[in-house]
Amino acid sequence: MKIQSFRGFRDILPDEVALWHTVEAETRELFGLYGYSEIRTPVLEKVELFSRSVGEDTDIVQKEMYVIENKREGNMALRPEGTAAVVRAYNEHNLAASRPVPEKLYYILPMFRHERPQAGRFRQFHQLGAEALGIDSPAIDAEMIAMVANLLKKFNVSNIEIQLNSVGCKACRPAYREKLKAYLAASYNDLCQDCQNRFERNPMRILDCKQEGCQRIVAAAPVMIDHYCQDCHIHFSELQEYLGIWGIEFRMNPRMVRGLDYYVRTAFEFVSSSLGAQSAILGGGRYDGLSEDIGGPHVPGVGFAMGIERLISLLQVELPPKPIDVFIAILGAAARKPAIALQRDLRQAGIRTELEYQEKSLKSQMKKAGKLGVTYTILLGEDELEKGIAVVRDMVESSQQEVAIPQLVETLLHRVRG
Repeated sequence: MKIQSFRGFRDILPDEVALWHTVEAETRELFGLYGYSEIRTPVLEKVELFSRSVGEDTDIVQKEMYVIENKREGNMALRPEGTAAVVRAYNEHNLAASRPVPEKLYYILPMFRHERPQAGRFRQFHQLGAEALGIDSPAIDAEMIAMVANLLKKFNVSNIEIQLNSVGCKACRPAYREKLKAYLAASYNDLCQDCQNRFERNPMRILDCKQEGCQRIVAAAPVMIDHYCQDCHIHFSELQEYLGIWGIEFRMNPRMVRGLDYYVRTAFEFVSSSLGAQSAILGGGRYDGLSEDIGGPHVPGVGFAMGIERLISLLQVELPPKPIDVFIAILGAAARKPAIALQRDLRQAGIRTELEYQEKSLKSQMKKAGKLGVTYTILLGEDELEKGIAVVRDMVESSQQEVAIPQLVETLLHRVRG
């Protein structure tokens, strides 16, 4: 039987990895500029962490989590999203007592969701995200949106629109919720099955449904923006003012909600016309009650997450792996150990070097050097060792010269590094 990977799980091959390294390095550099530190949480967490924070009625909890039964310690889930795990770690290690406020954390981690694989969507996928914990000021919300905008600008991602909304808070949402239910009741039988299930438990999620029939129904639904309490109104107005200071353009989308239950007030999405129907590149918002939902103290927070696979699909660049600088062609058994010692010295000097590990003809070794794309090939055999020299062949100019073996490292270092 030929064993292959599971559907929805993919290999990231050597020719792709260079681009991933670039994305990760640029992200780390920019997030560090904004004062964020990296955190890495376990792949496995207690199921309750997500059911209590993300929401029992969300698709993630009901349909998409990979759950491992563990009768001794409680069932475990493969991490489906990053925010709840970061807040759990923040509370568990009491970071509030030893680190400044706001605590700024970011992650670059694999996530797992048991959903139907499709173009750009996998069951194991990777997210980069950030969380700012400890304050509820809209200034930090605006800074985060600006940071994400700068990250996409750094990658030359075009055709971007920032959509903004506020989903209210526990004070003003209940009254709006009842108005929304009253409006939706007349069309209840025309809603999809998922939205009928959401009607009682979380009717605001119906606004987020992608089914055409449900979208038509909610097109004229009442919106949260008309029902804010005074605090939410002030918070949202200040957020827009701060975005103006940052020079961030946005479009109001009063029917945008986030797919997870923990969001309050600020909600935002970055969308691109380059992605077709699945236009969202990333989303985020404020989650001031999440910490309490998982048994911690009150810790206001704001965050976002972006799929790295989705981001890479937008990048108009290919980065091949860094080429090997030097190949050592070994002529005869007596030259093998000196060649390995030379390879060691060249690598210690920072020169990417390969050689032929098996007995091969010179023609075969030169062919391999060509496939590796090396700039220089060293020919080293018994005759060269007796003379104390090696032949350095320039593969680009098709020229060669003899170099004293003690001078090889210095000579090649000068040529390779310029």
